[in-house]
Amino acid sequence: MLLLEHLSDLYLNYGDSLVHPVRGFALGGESFDFQKGPTLMGVINLSPDSWYRESVCLSPDRAIERGIVLHSQGARILDLGAESTLAHASLADQTEQIQKLTPVIQGLRRAGIPVSVETYLAPVARACLQAGANILNLTGLAQIEEIYPMAAETGAGIILCYVQGETARAVNDFEFPTDPIGTLYEYFARECERANRFGVHKLILDPGLGFYYRNLTDGPTRVRYQMDAFLNSFRLRPLGFPICNALPHAFEFFGEEVRSAEPFFASLAALGGTHLFRTHEVSRVKAVLDTLDAYEPPGRQRKTPSSPD
Repeated sequence: MLLLEHLSDLYLNYGDSLVHPVRGFALGGESFDFQKGPTLMGVINLSPDSWYRESVCLSPDRAIERGIVLHSQGARILDLGAESTLAHASLADQTEQIQKLTPVIQGLRRAGIPVSVETYLAPVARACLQAGANILNLTGLAQIEEIYPMAAETGAGIILCYVQGETARAVNDFEFPTDPIGTLYEYFARECERANRFGVHKLILDPGLGFYYRNLTDGPTRVRYQMDAFLNSFRLRPLGFPICNALPHAFEFFGEEVRSAEPFFASLAALGGTHLFRTHEVSRVKAVLDTLDAYEPPGRQRKTPSSPD
């Protein structure tokens, strides 16, 4: 059972990290100051293998229509994917992915909505940036030294997702570290330094929550890790970059109410200092975050971290 004393221990041990400033930057013609409040990123899946049926769109028109709806519900960024990360899903070759992604990117950019694309393939990244994508959501570093120069040249942002393997489609069993945040910190510190060397400075850090690893089919084990990662994510803030978390689902606990899972996990992610919330359930998650934001401790003034230089 998650109790108040657990949160108190986190704050007492690592509270300085919680108020560490992180960078803001412009994406798609919009300014993102991640310290002013949570930012929502809505999900559109172009693969028929994606399990979250409400997010699946099998035509460009339907995907653009859904994107405009999610934007109206509060998603400032839309994340597109053309290949499911589930282990049993079919691999989509780069040509197929490009054909699915580019018309949707173009349609959403015409509507003025910043677009993120989930990929680990350099040719897909290149085509999507040419089509107008503003962020690359990288689910693997196998071709990263080809991708970083593209991002630097176009001014695109990069979401660095922690993956134990070359890509999210090339993983085995998840290795649980003794201190997950310590391992993540070292991983992201190295990768941020490499990205900076290539001239990429618009970085967002995603701890990765492990739903595609083979040994995380046991619900309680996976969910405990996910909850721990959410609540501890703020410990990555000293790296100076905003934190993204993809909200999970916990079928084992939510059952038929699975669409309520992301709003629940959003509350943990918010307590853990998440800046960018990747969600299929934009309106539900926004309601939870708005409610949390409405709370003002009696007799206290809200403190906002100073912006980094």
